[in-house]
Formats: sequence, C-alpha cells, structure tokens
Amino acid sequence: MSLSLPGPSQAGLFKPGYQSHDAEDGAVIRNIEACQAISQTVQTSLGPYGRNKIVINHLQKMILTSDAATILRELEVVHPAAKLLVMASQQQDSEMGDGTNLVIVLAGELLKKAEELLRLGLKTSDITQGYEKAQNFALKTLEDLQVDRLQELRSQTELSKALRTVVASKQSGAEALLADLVAEAVLAVLPKNPVNFNVDNVRVVKIMGGSLEQSRVIKGMVFGREPDGTVKKARKAKVGVFSCPIDISQTETKGTVLLKNAQEMLDFTKGEEERLELAIKELYDSGLRVVVAGATVGDLALHYLNRFNILVIKILSKYELRRLCRVVGATPLARLGAPMPDEMGSIDVVETTEIGGDRVTVFRQEDSTAVTRTSTIVLRGATQNHLDDVERAIDDGVNAVKAITKDPRLVPGAGATEIQLVNRISAFADRTPGLPQYAIRKYAEAFEVVPRTLAESAGLDATEVLSRLYTAHHRANAGAESSGDDDEEEDGEEGGSGEDEEEPYWTTGVDLEGTSAAGTLDAVEEGILDLLASKSWAIRLASEAARTVLSVDQIIVARQAGGPKPPGPNPNWDED
Repeated sequence: MSLSLPGPSQAGLFKPGYQSHDAEDGAVIRNIEACQAISQTVQTSLGPYGRNKIVINHLQKMILTSDAATILRELEVVHPAAKLLVMASQQQDSEMGDGTNLVIVLAGELLKKAEELLRLGLKTSDITQGYEKAQNFALKTLEDLQVDRLQELRSQTELSKALRTVVASKQSGAEALLADLVAEAVLAVLPKNPVNFNVDNVRVVKIMGGSLEQSRVIKGMVFGREPDGTVKKARKAKVGVFSCPIDISQTETKGTVLLKNAQEMLDFTKGEEERLELAIKELYDSGLRVVVAGATVGDLALHYLNRFNILVIKILSKYELRRLCRVVGATPLARLGAPMPDEMGSIDVVETTEIGGDRVTVFRQEDSTAVTRTSTIVLRGATQNHLDDVERAIDDGVNAVKAITKDPRLVPGAGATEIQLVNRISAFADRTPGLPQYAIRKYAEAFEVVPRTLAESAGLDATEVLSRLYTAHHRANAGAESSGDDDEEEDGEEGGSGEDEEEPYWTTGVDLEGTSAAGTLDAVEEGILDLLASKSWAIRLASEAARTVLSVDQIIVARQAGGPKPPGPNPNWDED
C-alpha cells in the first residue's frame, strides 16, 4: 500500500494574480463544456436551412449571417480551449474556404462523446489513441466514397455542378443562379494551368436595389465612382497609372509675396501653370488617353487633362490600384511624367454606366482569348445585409474552385457520407481489440450530428429520418457484401447487389425539401455533392482540435498586464 503524498504547492512559484486550473478541479470537463458552448452557437447554422445569427461587434456594426467563419471572426472568444476550435475553423477557412461550420460542430460532438467516456472511467490517453486510429481509418474510408469527379474544369455546367452545394449551404434557393455566376466569372480568369488560379482575380461589387436575378459578370473591373473630368468614355486606349498626386509641386519652404498690381498677380503662377501644362502635354504626346491617379488630382491639372481629352479617375485604395494595374498591364509610377512604353497599359473599353441609380466606371477587356484578367460580379439586392451574405456565399464558391483545381473528386452530400462513415467506423471498432474500441465507436457516433442537424433545421423528425437513413445504408452495405464482388465501392454505387432495382443506394441522404414521404433522397441523383478535399480537411482539423483539447490537463493564466482600467465616459455628463 503506497502512501499518497500531497502534490507540490504552487504558492510562491508564480507572481501574484496567477490562476491555475488542474485536472483535479475538472479542467478537462470544463474545457469540453466551453467548446460545446461555442459548438452549439454555430450548430443551428449548419446547412441550407441553417438559422441566421445577429452579431453586433465592438464597433456596434450589425452582422447578420449563417456563415460560421464570419460569426466566429466577430465573436471575441477568450476561453483558451474554445479558441483552439476557432483556430481550427480559421485554418479550414484559409485552406478550403468552406466547411468551417463542420469543423466546429464535429469537434464539439467528438468532445461531447469523449466526456461520456471520461465519466465511464476511461483515461484521456485511451480516448486520444482511439480517436487517432479512427481518424486515420475515416480518412482512408473517405477516399473510397468518391462518386464523381470533375472531368472538364473549363466547362461551365461541370463547374456549376460542384459549386451548387457549396453555395446552397449559404443561399438556399438561389444556388443555381449564384453557381452559374461564379462559374462564369472564374472561367473568364482561369489560367492555362488551373492550379495557378488566384481567388483575388474574382471581385465582387455590391449595388443596392433591384433583385438578385439582375446580377451579372463583367470581364474587367468596376469602380463605384465616375471619372473626375468631363471625359467619361474611352476605347482602345493607352493607360497610365500614377501613385503620386497630379498637381503643382509644392515648395518645401513657405514665403510671403508682396503683389503691387493686377498684372503681377496674373503672372504669379504663370511659370507653374506652364510647367503643369507641359507635363500633361507630355502625357498626351506619349499616347496616354486614360490616367488613373492613386492620390489627389489638382483643379488646374484637371483643367489641362480635360483640354487634352484625357479621361482621369481617382482610385484611392492602393489594393484596387494594384488590381487595376494587373487588368491593364501597367506599372504604377511614383513621378508625374510620360511613362515608358513598357510602363503603359492598354484597355479596350472604359465607360461610365448607371446601375440602379449609381454611376459606376467599368474597365473592360473585350478580347475573349485573354484569361489573365480580373472579372467582377456585380451583385444587386434589396438590403446591405443581404448583399453581404450573398458576397460570402460567392467567396465560398470561388475558394471551392481553388480546392477543385487541386482535387476534383466529389462525395455524396446531404449527410450520406457521414452516415456511411458511421457504419464503416463502427464496423472497424468491432474489429479493434482493447480499450480504444470504445473511443472509436464514439468517434463514429459523432458523425451522426451532421444528418441530425440538417433534419432538425429543415423541421423534420430527426430520429425518424436517421433510422430510415441507417436502414437504407445497412441494406446497401449488406447487398454489397452478399454479392461477393471484390470491388465493394463499385457495388455500393450500383446500389448494393445490383440485382434488385429497389435496393437502396448508400448515397441516401436527408431530403430537406420534403419532396419524399420518407424524408430521404439519393444525393447523387439530386446533384447534392460535396468536395472530398473539403470534407477530408474538416475531419482532420476537427479530430486534431478535439484531441488537443482532451490532452490539456492544466490551464495557467497570468494576470492581465497594465494597471487599473481607465474610467469610462460619465453617463451623466450633461447634468448640472
């Protein structure tokens, strides 16, 4: 019998003000509870019928969205364990641009199942070991669940097919329209080697008014302002981009001038005027017909630009200036003067048009063979919040194209892949000896959260829908096994044994539209397909986040830096 000695005290070890939470205090359970709280916040926003959240950030700006990445970006999460989940979600956003909600929801569910195992007496090491085995098996299984792949990336219909599900999860009902818009915009800028596709080449301009159906794609750039001069249109023009002010140069010293008569006053700025006129004439003689200014344009300079019939537009954002340089093929100049031929760009059409009462300037290249340009999606909508949300859906779609260029494989959506993973990982748990088998079984059960949430958000009876899904998948798997064919996956695609036409496919998912009485549908037939790469990254990141949270047994928090908080504004400042 060993004598239990008290652990080392932390008194005097840290500076005063430190907080420490040990495993004895239930640190792991408390971490899991914090992660579940963040998971439940975004869980109801999963899928096409996901609920919106209103988040009012520290600047009192209202954000109304069902996009998990945006919700988590605006919430200031301070709990260190919950922050790990948020960081995993942000990693998914930067890697794939979609599936951020799946990472949080799946990680939250994995931790919830882990809590059940901890209460049954399993050690965290057994759970993390089981989760790791299950994760590796799940990623291998996911490779077998491929049902389709994009054969031709440059086909708009093929690309729309892959983007439809991504867009539908944010904008249900408008997915066909938005997927076509994104596909058209992407194909206009897709380089010869699709892997080099840059998501920054697809821009979005939001103009309030009208309806979403009036949105369109413009091959070029759109600026929400008119040209500054009287010239509003140019065709087949040379373009010069200046990042410096176009104005009379200012002297470094200030002086006082005494003017005796009117003639002296007229002659006072004559020299400067002549120099400026000479500079603008130099631009005209070099062939420039469009000038883009990255800073101010003086009134006198504007006068001479108008006299020489040169179109001038101010673009004060340096990022927009760089993008425009990419469109026209120009080099931004830091001095006012005639550019060299290789520093000039060219543009087919610069015109000012009116969209919904807003005057906008369009820089458009009409050469259909040029693909290295920027394309812009002009969005129309009733409210600013709606336009912001549609922009997020388009952003997800464009990022999905970047993922497709690397891996064009697709798996069934609508929760079909998750139910199949539950079945296959559960079977793997039955074959695994030792304590990790309990963790593997719980890992499998965690995937059930996706179809369950989809069914609940669509107003269906989740328990009944899940039982029908399990029945369909079980019969499909049983049919595949009984056929005796080596190629198990191909049998699964052909609907089990292939002898019975009524045999359910393992691609059966949740019917959110409510068209079938059973509440299920064939995801592949309906065209509900998810990216395999996106799903794979989500599983990997969620599993690693859950394992990291479980392996923490102590949190030590230092006292916040700085002295006392400054007093806030006096609410009664106007009272005597």
